[in-house]
Amino acid sequence: MRFILNKGIYCLTIKLTRRYTIEIGRLGAFDFPRGFYVYVGSAQNGLRGRIERHLRQEKKLRWHIDYLLRYGRVANVHTYAGEKRAECVLSQKIGNMEDARIPVAGFGSSDCACDAHLYFFRDNPDSRILRLELGLRRLLSV
Repeated sequence: MRFILNKGIYCLTIKLTRRYTIEIGRLGAFDFPRGFYVYVGSAQNGLRGRIERHLRQEKKLRWHIDYLLRYGRVANVHTYAGEKRAECVLSQKIGNMEDARIPVAGFGSSDCACDAHLYFFRDNPDSRILRLELGLRRLLSV
């Protein structure tokens, strides 16, 4: 994995190989079906460290995504230059993709007005995210 940005936004594609019921901090317990989840986040200081933390198995449970990552495997990481506000733009673009569903309202979006920053897809959405990438990079760099 190559990192050239110190700050920016990112999305993780996470694969769950079976259904789990997972307690997500104060949000409560939720069913997560087998499939793919895309989480959108940002790091305005230390993007590499944030992503490396997400990839580690051993960590203190701090963010909503930490609870899901105890059960899923990160299949891909996409990074983008952009300020914190661009996190919501990217999240909305991913949420508007065909077949995207919000599995847990409020997941990853406690510091903004978005419905969530986590989306469920039955099939791997990475090829569609890559097709969005050129337009996203232009949009987010503004």
